[in-house]
Formats: sequence, structure tokens, C-alpha cells
Amino acid sequence: MIHLSACRRDGFTLIEISIVVAIMAVLAAAVLPLFSSSTDDAKDCVVRHNLQVLRLQIELYKLDHKGGLPDGSSNLSQMTTATDADGNTGLSSTQFRLGPYLVEIPANPYSGSAKVRLFAGTGAPTASNVPDAGWIYQPATGAIWCDDPVVITKY
Repeated sequence: MIHLSACRRDGFTLIEISIVVAIMAVLAAAVLPLFSSSTDDAKDCVVRHNLQVLRLQIELYKLDHKGGLPDGSSNLSQMTTATDADGNTGLSSTQFRLGPYLVEIPANPYSGSAKVRLFAGTGAPTASNVPDAGWIYQPATGAIWCDDPVVITKY
């Protein structure tokens, strides 16, 4: 009498593993491009938010200072310290009762820098293309831009 024993499998075959790996590769190829642009989207969102905050606070400064704008000196120090009605900075007191309007100048998310470059020209400035570029401020108009070659004209 011939005894047939049942075949016993203790693992996956090479073909089964290859199929699973191929399916995972197809899924990864479909999903990864969705996440690769999310970093740029997040940076764009931060730039828009920071510009909105900066522009609103510059307008508030203008209202408090009888139409005068920050002169942009010392990295917009008039926005981050107390001022008097003429825009002079000092420690908070009865003389320096206005502001501060910002705790600090926010960083440009593309460079990580909060430096403010002054722009004396007219129209829109060009980006400085330096690694520590932050913001561009025009004291004559109170306009402010992100100092990045791609973003400068977007917002």
C-alpha cells in the first residue's frame, strides 16, 4: 500500500513574495508624488500667513503713528519694540506706549532667515538670491515681500 502524505507548506514561494513586492512598488509610485509636493505647499502656506501678519501689523503701526510707516532700520526694530508717536524706540513706558506689534520678525520658511532687506526703488523688487534671504521691505509704501526668487511675485 502506497501511503501519500499531505504536502506541507511552511512559507511563501518566491513568486508570491515577488507579487507582493510588485504591488507595493506600484502603490508607492502612485502615492509618493502626492507627498513630495506637500513640503512646498506647507512653505507656501507659511509664507502667505507670515506676509499677512506682517502686512496687518505694518498697517496697525501706520494707524497708531498718524500715517507714518516703520523706517525699516535695524531689521524692522520699530515693529518688535515699544515706540512713541514719532516712531522712536525705547522700553515700554508712558513715553514709549505704542507696540510692540510683533514679538519677533518671522522667519522666511524657504531660507529660515528673518533678515529684512530695505528696498528703495519703485514697483516690485527682485530677489537677492542669497542663502540667508528673509524679507524685502519698502519703507516708502510699507510693502513687504518674501525674498525668494520663486515666491516673490506670487504673494
